[in-house]
Amino acid sequence: MSNKDKVMQSTSNKKEQVVHSVRSVPFWRDQRVRRIFGDVVAHLFLILMSIVWLTPIAWIFLESFNKNTAPYQTTFFPTEYSFNNYIQLFTQRETFDFPRMFLNTLIVSIFVCIISLFFVLIVAFCMSRLRFRGRKTFMNIALILGMFPSIMAVIAIYFILKAFGLTNGGVVLISLIIVYSAGSGMGFYVMKGYMDTIPKSLDEAAYLDGCTTWQVFYKIILPICKPMIVFQAITSFLGPWVDFVLVKTIARTADNYTVAVGLWQMLQKEYINHWFARFSAGAVCVSIPIAILFIVMQRFYEESMSGSVKG
Repeated sequence: MSNKDKVMQSTSNKKEQVVHSVRSVPFWRDQRVRRIFGDVVAHLFLILMSIVWLTPIAWIFLESFNKNTAPYQTTFFPTEYSFNNYIQLFTQRETFDFPRMFLNTLIVSIFVCIISLFFVLIVAFCMSRLRFRGRKTFMNIALILGMFPSIMAVIAIYFILKAFGLTNGGVVLISLIIVYSAGSGMGFYVMKGYMDTIPKSLDEAAYLDGCTTWQVFYKIILPICKPMIVFQAITSFLGPWVDFVLVKTIARTADNYTVAVGLWQMLQKEYINHWFARFSAGAVCVSIPIAILFIVMQRFYEESMSGSVKG
């Protein structure tokens, strides 16, 4: 046998050994099979979670067009559809004045968003850029107070407002704006973390050019913090928009209700048989501004989240 034949036979034997070794490996130890199996399981899990998450949304949307206004029916999804629920929700205002509730919520949310954003920016800038006595003590106190849920102070807040005569009449909306905005400056940690990532050399260069602290704040820091400002504006707007406990405690008349309390009232036993479908329509109407806000601000929202994690 020549050397060439020996080499070919050796190569053939090695190939047979490799094939035999591959065949002898169990399929659950094959990395390619395990990767494919993992991807399939992950996608199936995500599909299942999507169905679980989307089913209530689809149900409440279809229920808002249900011709049957009662909460109980034989089928899961409605069988007859109509636009009357939306029409009656905005036209029949004797029992529940939904347009007024919607307007109250919008007014409170807009003012709270503006005031809270200003407070958070000012406090975060002071904590991030300035050095003064008591700074660390204040930050520690704010961190400790943030560990307690705000619902613990609802009763105390109500009696304080009652002592000042801010729980009756048209001043209730002003009371809500004050309460929602008063403690917003204590939530400065996320904004401060974002500002800490901004190089302080920019501040020093601005001070050398003759800028004041206020000019450094609104000419240097604010433009760079624009993504985080959008994030803070969204969270400040959503707080009053979805809150129920504080409004239910302070607002004692239907004229001062927000949509959260109004929708809750529609589910009471004396109204639920005639207002359940309209409740669904109201829930859809309430979610529209939030959906629009997130769609418009999605790009800035993602940038702000990455910045906050980095900080």
